[in-house]
Amino acid sequence: MTMIEAIANLTNNFLIAMPGMTDPFFARTVTYLCQHSPEGALGIIINRPSELTLGDVMQQMEIDIQESAIGQIPVYFGGPVQAERGFVLHEPGGNWNSTLKVSDSISLTTSRDILEAMSIGKGPQKVLVALGYAGWGKGQLEREIVENSWLSAPADDAILFDYAPAHRWKAAAELMGVDISLLSSQAGHG
Repeated sequence: MTMIEAIANLTNNFLIAMPGMTDPFFARTVTYLCQHSPEGALGIIINRPSELTLGDVMQQMEIDIQESAIGQIPVYFGGPVQAERGFVLHEPGGNWNSTLKVSDSISLTTSRDILEAMSIGKGPQKVLVALGYAGWGKGQLEREIVENSWLSAPADDAILFDYAPAHRWKAAAELMGVDISLLSSQAGHG
């Protein structure tokens, strides 16, 4: 078994970009992995709010907002793949047309019906709305982990929903006992 094959299924884990990550899409990000299999992985970046609000998105989708606070919810840059497609990470509950149960406490929904329910105050209370996702092909994520691009940590719902976006990167690393601000991007030259 190679090191790459030894990497466990990381569904419901955070991927924390190491300080040496130079890809502008992923530098200093935390990505919540919604799906990980031998065929690849799909995740949502959870600490990059965009300039859009849910009100902007709903207006474009012609969904009337009856619950004004819903319109103020930030929309995140979820990743560079299908950047026009919406994803809602949320606590369980509701019966939506297209939902992936990630864990006992987190689901990912991509159907319009959840936004329609949210617009009238009937959707889940804890949500993170994103446009786009991060995707990896077969073996790609495992290779990047072996190359020390990512630190993985079990997901924490509080970091996902309750922490300010600017604090999520450091807080996610602290789950593994790592002060990420002390890590050097040059291995062996610390």
